[in-house]
Amino acid sequence: MGIRNRHPVKQKKAANVLQHIKATLGCDVTVDKIVEEGIVDGEKMFIIDGSLDVFYIDGEPMLTLPGIHRHEPSKRYVAVDHGAVTFVLNGADIMAPGITDADRAIEQGDLVWIRNPEGTGIAVGRALVGGPEMVQRSSGKAVENLHYIGDELWERSETMKS
Repeated sequence: MGIRNRHPVKQKKAANVLQHIKATLGCDVTVDKIVEEGIVDGEKMFIIDGSLDVFYIDGEPMLTLPGIHRHEPSKRYVAVDHGAVTFVLNGADIMAPGITDADRAIEQGDLVWIRNPEGTGIAVGRALVGGPEMVQRSSGKAVENLHYIGDELWERSETMKS
């Protein structure tokens, strides 16, 4: 359940990962102390200043929800209405009818973050369709839910804070 093989990351490697995050999500991930890498449940994670901020999905780095809350990305967002929030927080995929807005630059297969009507990140997923289509469709799945508030990764991040 803990973090295995936790070790500091070389500055060049950390810079490459953080630059990718900045380019894809539109947020500047600043590091005040140290970047570490570790293995959690067989998955590689980045720990930034003691917070589990970055994880990998199919080899691509993505902010965890605590990372989204700390670094406030401006790209690759999908906004959902109040009616969808409960389902998303129970791990359901995001259905097109519940989507109120999305970054028009999202392409099928992109990693995206889901925000509630107040703008708070509530989930991370993979786009099943492009951003414009998500908003226009009236039926079907639009985003596969991969990480949400209350899941195991979220709980592990919360226990690191205490």
